[in-house]
Amino acid sequence: VTLMSVGYNIVRSVGPALGGVILAVFGPLAAFALAAVSDLAPISAIWRTKWEVRSSPLPRERMTTAIHDGVRFTAMSLEIRAATARAALFGLASISILALLPLVVRDQLKSGPIVYGILLAGFGMGAFIAGMGNGFLRKVTSQNRLVAFASVACAVCCLSLALTSSVPVAAISLALGGAGWLITWTGIDVSVQLASPRWVVGRTLSIYYALSAGGMAAGSWIWGSVAQNYSLTSALEGAAGALLLVAAAGIVLPVRPWEETDQESSVFHPPDVALDLKPRSGPIVAKVEYLISEENIEAFLGYMRTRRHVQSRAGARNWTLQRNLQTPSLWTETFRTPTWMDFLRLNHRLTAADKEVGQHLLSLHEGEVPPQTVLSIERTTEAIRTRTSTIFSRPPR
Repeated sequence: VTLMSVGYNIVRSVGPALGGVILAVFGPLAAFALAAVSDLAPISAIWRTKWEVRSSPLPRERMTTAIHDGVRFTAMSLEIRAATARAALFGLASISILALLPLVVRDQLKSGPIVYGILLAGFGMGAFIAGMGNGFLRKVTSQNRLVAFASVACAVCCLSLALTSSVPVAAISLALGGAGWLITWTGIDVSVQLASPRWVVGRTLSIYYALSAGGMAAGSWIWGSVAQNYSLTSALEGAAGALLLVAAAGIVLPVRPWEETDQESSVFHPPDVALDLKPRSGPIVAKVEYLISEENIEAFLGYMRTRRHVQSRAGARNWTLQRNLQTPSLWTETFRTPTWMDFLRLNHRLTAADKEVGQHLLSLHEGEVPPQTVLSIERTTEAIRTRTSTIFSRPPR
């Protein structure tokens, strides 16, 4: 992610400066025509790339179901939820730097396209330098603190732009802002990816990028409105204050450390069943019984809280834990899935880290045999009505 961000900001360093020169010398038509032609390079690269698609023993999910599962997982994952909220807030506040920069160049620096390109190049150069030193910075401080410092750097950039009329000072300020920009986005990007199992990482990243882009879109409108209705200085100072609040938000919305864990789905073999189940058969009820001694109940409940979270975000519904009144040492875990296919997907989604909870529960189980999962299918007690029975069961008139 850092290499991608660095490459992006290298292009950002060269592109605006080159675009400013082309715009000043040849006019806007030539600048936009060259930009359109340059898009052929990434299009060609994408066209020639051979994508490796992993095979799955299960059929492809419906789009609406996949989106719903991705939203549910994101909402139930504390780390991803915190990182996404932090990104949306940072995007809302920090986009003021780029959104208001044309006004800074025109109104405060009394300059034109060339200076604008130079300042954007300074922003990109700061991001490039930060990318080169990102590894060292992560060794000397925590990721959450680093992202907070980066937000402060962007706040200093906004405040400097609000108060200066010097091009060199503005360029240095933008280099500082570019460094904070890259460090923040890189840190949050990687945090979301490392917290997401492989089966859902595309969906969590999509939600993260959508909310981040939404924050930047809203921020562009907000700070532009403030600049129009009040003043450019007020907008930049307000954005600086907002960025300081985003830095302080790390207390309640921390960014997780960069720790690689096994997020690949573990191997799951479907259980043998006596009925001929179809993918849409259901609802399926799963029950697991445990024998837990009195002294292990507190530890058992702690692991069960984690298990409920793991199972629910993977697709389990109506998860409950019951204690037998006649045999108090007997505990029953129960959950449902809408269909048989949903039950299979749930178990295919569990990672090795998720299944470690089951190993801890097994160590607390005191039965002679390991806990077994008992599967049932719910059936209604109402009589099945057919068209024929409905016609002939009508009372005579």
